[in-house]
Amino acid sequence: MPSFLGFLIFIVLAVLMSLGISFSTWGLTGFRGVAGLANYQQLWRDPVFWQAFGNTAFYIVTIVPMQLALGLTMAVGLNQAIRGVTLYRLIYFMPVVTTIVAGAIVFRLLLSTNGPVNQGLATLLGALDIPFTPPNWLGSSQFSKWSVVILTLWKNTGFTMVVYLAALQGVPKELYDAAHTDGANAWQRFRHVTLPLISPTTFFLFVFQMIGAFQLFTEPFVMTQGGPANSSLSVVQYIYLAAFRDIRMDKAAAMAWVLFVFIFAFTLLQNFMQKRWVYYESE
Repeated sequence: MPSFLGFLIFIVLAVLMSLGISFSTWGLTGFRGVAGLANYQQLWRDPVFWQAFGNTAFYIVTIVPMQLALGLTMAVGLNQAIRGVTLYRLIYFMPVVTTIVAGAIVFRLLLSTNGPVNQGLATLLGALDIPFTPPNWLGSSQFSKWSVVILTLWKNTGFTMVVYLAALQGVPKELYDAAHTDGANAWQRFRHVTLPLISPTTFFLFVFQMIGAFQLFTEPFVMTQGGPANSSLSVVQYIYLAAFRDIRMDKAAAMAWVLFVFIFAFTLLQNFMQKRWVYYESE
């Protein structure tokens, strides 16, 4: 009963209340009146909301595939019988348990205009006689989103690696032996044995990371504060600013429900599409 009451009050009631707030006028003093669809109509005409939505779409199409590819590559490498493999796994997983705010502060120093990343690139390209202009990772609209992507990949790829590693270790050795006997090379074994058998794991990670990219907040909030000129602002960060900076709880609730609809729709779409590429052994 205590657990049920907690779920009822802090989850169900909060969700229903946010839905009601999205259809009302709600400010610092609370409820002011019924607004109907006015909050949603304002979002439709809000250029900052669409800019934040476009930034979030950029995070999804960059972070999710890159994180899957890097995590799988690391897992394949660390699934080999090499000396010190446990230590390597620990090192690659450490960012996952690192505080994201502390990591973001470190990356702000690394990616500053005169930071180690730009100095290293300048030294390397200078030795090759290649002209190099240090990018302003944090203060340029062109690179601000990429700084968020770099931080997110550093923070979360270790989790993807561990999940893939568990999936790889569950692939039966007999299938590799049979494929090798039939003359399949390493790439063919990976393409026709490994990838199909870990496709359920790929599907889980894809949906999980897509939802995480939709809800990206801490990384752009600490790294760039959503700037410059809202170039790295995410939808969840805009929800936070509308609620706690502008005291527009009604607008924030409306954005939260729009975001929910998109996440729900994309998740349903992926559940439908999985029938075409996800292989289950029971099949």
